[in-house]
Amino acid sequence: MRAYLSAALAIFWKDFLLEVRAKEVVTPIVVFAFLVVITFNFVFDPTPAQVASVAAGALWVSFTFAGILGLGRAFALEKERDAMDGLLLTPVSRDAIYLGKLLSTVLFMLAVEAAMLPFFTILFDLPFVLPSLWLVMALSTLGFAAVGTVFSAMAVNTRAREVLLPVLFFPIVVPVIIAAVESTSAIYGGEGWGEFGRWIGLVAAFDAVFVVLSAALFQFVVQE
Repeated sequence: MRAYLSAALAIFWKDFLLEVRAKEVVTPIVVFAFLVVITFNFVFDPTPAQVASVAAGALWVSFTFAGILGLGRAFALEKERDAMDGLLLTPVSRDAIYLGKLLSTVLFMLAVEAAMLPFFTILFDLPFVLPSLWLVMALSTLGFAAVGTVFSAMAVNTRAREVLLPVLFFPIVVPVIIAAVESTSAIYGGEGWGEFGRWIGLVAAFDAVFVVLSAALFQFVVQE
């Protein structure tokens, strides 16, 4: 178990250091996400009764498209420098590689979301200190990244990976996006746990199933 975790953390640390030095993933995605949020703010002029639903939709549209951009780069560096074969030849299990990539993807997505959320709450005049919303963001991001990491590894070997990744990915992750939007809308609307707790439960169940399933399938994906 210690060797397994060490391998996963080494892969995570490698991705983290590369991002800190090059800033090839987080910075462009943050800029893109800001543009999406600003566009929504100017396009929609919701009434006070509509703010919760419109803001929830705008928030998760920006997170989703920003996440797709990040997933497209998850294995791109290994592909461009022919490092994937070397990574697969290392004496570690494939699911340790998956876990390391999953951790780095989750970290990068959460960094983007953390940078966007204060700006978003100012534009839509919404409260920032909402622990229940932070829980929704963390669980939804984990489910998003769990599925996306596998499909990113699958699409990186294709010529049209920028097109293929969303086509393969979105049908699977739709339940997470819907649950995230519904729960966020309920939280911003001031509704109680009974209204959004069931959606959080759905996301948590999705995470539990797909983290395990994706880790098991990853070894077959990277062998192709």
